[in-house]
Amino acid sequence: MNQTTSATPRIAPLTAPYEAAIAEAFAKVMPPGVEPLSLFRTMARSPRVLQKMFAGSLLDRGSIGLREREILILRTTAACRSEYEWGVHVTMFAERAKLTEQQVRSTLAFPADGSLWSDSELLLLQLADELHRDSKVTDAVWDGLAAHYSEEQMLEMLAIAGYYHTISFITNAVRLAPEGFAARFA
Repeated sequence: MNQTTSATPRIAPLTAPYEAAIAEAFAKVMPPGVEPLSLFRTMARSPRVLQKMFAGSLLDRGSIGLREREILILRTTAACRSEYEWGVHVTMFAERAKLTEQQVRSTLAFPADGSLWSDSELLLLQLADELHRDSKVTDAVWDGLAAHYSEEQMLEMLAIAGYYHTISFITNAVRLAPEGFAARFA
């Protein structure tokens, strides 16, 4: 059973009204009039950690494209069994990243269906798998990625995988229930 949906959250998300600094932080990451995500409201229980989390975000325009970023995030959060974060990213980014329903489902399959992905995308999935499983990358995957991506891009990929391990650890440990709008593993 998925831990994120099986019990009451261990840390309750803040509710409005928010302190001015917290409200300002939320306003920077959320569209106007949209309630901050439960993850953000939970992290706001520690303003310092919230600030560091937002400072470490890699959702801006980076050296890799949206599609590559989302493939890495979906595979990493799936490997960590973070239904919360996987579902938010499927709902908010999968269509913009031009991921098909079959590809999205494939991020939950171990191994992934290789027929759905390009060679470089399969390497991204393997990168996420190896980092999750072994905390390192084989020469075969590294060399394959190096044929498609620059060092700057590869460093960003490693940072994304690590960042979303951290986010997954948080969502799972505090038993954060999936957002009502978000996709689910099933």
